[in-house]
Amino acid sequence: MDFSFAEKLPDYIDAAIGYAPKIIGAILILIIGFWIVNKLVSIIGKSMQKSGVDQDLQPFLKSLVSVLLKVLVVITAAGAVGIEITAFAALIAGAGLAIGAAMSGTLGHFAAGVMVLLFKPYRVGDLVDIQGTVGHVSEIQVFNTVINTLDNKKVIMPNGIATSGIMTNLTANGKLRVDLNVAMPYEEDFEKVRNIIKGALDKVTEKLPDEPTIEIEKFDENNVLLAVRPFATDATYWDVYFNSYREIKKAFGEAGITVAYPTRRVKNV
Repeated sequence: MDFSFAEKLPDYIDAAIGYAPKIIGAILILIIGFWIVNKLVSIIGKSMQKSGVDQDLQPFLKSLVSVLLKVLVVITAAGAVGIEITAFAALIAGAGLAIGAAMSGTLGHFAAGVMVLLFKPYRVGDLVDIQGTVGHVSEIQVFNTVINTLDNKKVIMPNGIATSGIMTNLTANGKLRVDLNVAMPYEEDFEKVRNIIKGALDKVTEKLPDEPTIEIEKFDENNVLLAVRPFATDATYWDVYFNSYREIKKAFGEAGITVAYPTRRVKNV
């Protein structure tokens, strides 16, 4: 056994006992400080909503304020332990270059988030197709864009990645074309079928009043394939899509129009 350590053990214990209040104080500062910061950020968020701050900007500002305040709490806790603020600041400054190099990607995401808020290629609530992810933007944060996909998944995409490729804003123009295909028997009159389809679409209350396109797209082996193109908003797209097919099928049945289907002859040998 190291007797020199055993001899100094009481001194170590005394030093630990003397230092313990500072450590406990620092821990309490962190716990209480972070709790207060979260409450303040919540209050600031509600204030921004009441004052009409741009909804795209709100999550960004809340996230930024939260980061800054939590850094202040950490600095305060360090001061309570006995680390001089000036030394702590010097340490941060000295490590800044190394951290900056290591976080160059993160800083790039921050810069991309600022660009999104400035130029607004998409806003909170917009239906977008970004890097193959289709959904509604729920938040634009300091470093990330949060997208709720159409199949109810939450995708957190770094802003740098979101802005590094083609971004398709499906909401920006105010309406979307719904692409449908309807088969028409060769023996039927096109104008007759067109009027039947138009009447069926008129029963779809969710579609926009724009005149739909109903034209011949191509001839296949069994039927004439028609292109049917009504319009919808991003919120009613799927209602228009499914209800249009439902009404067209119903109208065809009432008109006695039977669509042909492939048949196969089996020869007896």
